[in-house]
Amino acid sequence: MAGTVEAAIRQKLNAAFSPQSIEIVNESDSHSGHAGHDGSGESHFRVYLVSDKFAGQNRVARQRAIYDVLADELAGPIHAFSVTARTPDEIG
Repeated sequence: MAGTVEAAIRQKLNAAFSPQSIEIVNESDSHSGHAGHDGSGESHFRVYLVSDKFAGQNRVARQRAIYDVLADELAGPIHAFSVTARTPDEIG
C-alpha cells in the first residue's frame, strides 16, 4: 500500500500532467542507514511519467515543472527524487 508521501506525489502529478502513464518507485528501503533516510520509508523516490503536456519542452523544463508541482514534498519528506519525463511520441 502506498504511503502518504507517495499518494501525494501521485495525486499532484495526475492533477498537473494528466499522464498517460505514471510509475512511482519507492526506493527508500534500499537507502536504509544512508544519509537522508529518516526511517519513514518515504524519503527516496524514482518517477517515470508520460504526458502530452511535455511536448515542446526540453528535459530541464520538464523537470522544473515537476519539481514546482512537488515543491512541498521536495522541501520536506523527500530526500532523493529522480524523474524521467517523456511524451507519448518518445516512447518506443
